[in-house]
Amino acid sequence: MIEPGLRIVEQDADGIDTAFRADVLAGLAQRQKAVPARWFYDERGSQLFEGITALPEYYPTRAETEILERHGADFAEAIGPGHAVVEFGSGSSAKTPLLLRAIKPAAYVPIDISGDFLRQSAAALAADFPGLPVLPVEADFTKQVELPAEVAALSKLGFFPGSTIGNLVPPTAVDLLRSMRRTLGEGTLLLIGMDRIKDEPTLLAAYDDPRGVTAAFNLNLIERINRELGGDIPVDRLRHRARWNDALARIEMHLEAIEDLAFGVAGQRFAMARGETIHTENSHKYDRRSAAMLLLAAGWTPQRWFSDAAARFDVVLARATEPRSAP
Repeated sequence: MIEPGLRIVEQDADGIDTAFRADVLAGLAQRQKAVPARWFYDERGSQLFEGITALPEYYPTRAETEILERHGADFAEAIGPGHAVVEFGSGSSAKTPLLLRAIKPAAYVPIDISGDFLRQSAAALAADFPGLPVLPVEADFTKQVELPAEVAALSKLGFFPGSTIGNLVPPTAVDLLRSMRRTLGEGTLLLIGMDRIKDEPTLLAAYDDPRGVTAAFNLNLIERINRELGGDIPVDRLRHRARWNDALARIEMHLEAIEDLAFGVAGQRFAMARGETIHTENSHKYDRRSAAMLLLAAGWTPQRWFSDAAARFDVVLARATEPRSAP
């Protein structure tokens, strides 16, 4: 079964996503220009990202899929049946069937900001799981989300695969994890993917593939800005750059101006000097101590860790930390 999605994205009279416009204008006005990575995912961006996950250089998807395939019985034992699985940023939900088959949930609630893509993937998953209520919610999952009334009485398991948490700087990551805790409620569980620190060549290859798929994904953000916000940014005058920032344990993606540029977006004018960049994405990597500290800071207590055979990636099962009045 599949139910209609809920639309809570705010638009102005011209149909422009007001949060998108605000983020882009604020980010381009900064000294280090930046646009939040969540705006990659229009329909084309979502399709390109699915292409990235199939690249031989992009190990996270294969490593996480291996974990979900190998540890199905462990998930069933640790989680138990009858939960409402709430997936944050579901995309194509490609890994989700592995989890659903393992734990036998009572409902599935995919949440994604890309509505058309969300409903297509939700319909496909519903066809594969007849009898499972599939309740897609179109929403910005970085904020607290009101879940469908149909799952109010069910225990919740949040599912946040793909190491998406690494896109956020630590304070924002903590805010997001706290928001997820509020969405899911007390006594709930969270299953989250977190990429591990590893050698620099492997990391760089995963974010700057020779086929140029990641570059197209990065540049699609500019095409979206031009299309939806009336921009005239010269896409062919920008190039994709991936960098490893060892001090912050993260891969950074940038769009670098190959010459001096002047352009407009939503009626405002901006300029970039040759070599200046728009910072579009971070992908933080963790060891187990830093991963645990991040979760604990947000009110989640790690319960179990699951890794692939090559120890490239972790899937962590955490429980909402019980409130305490004293240490």
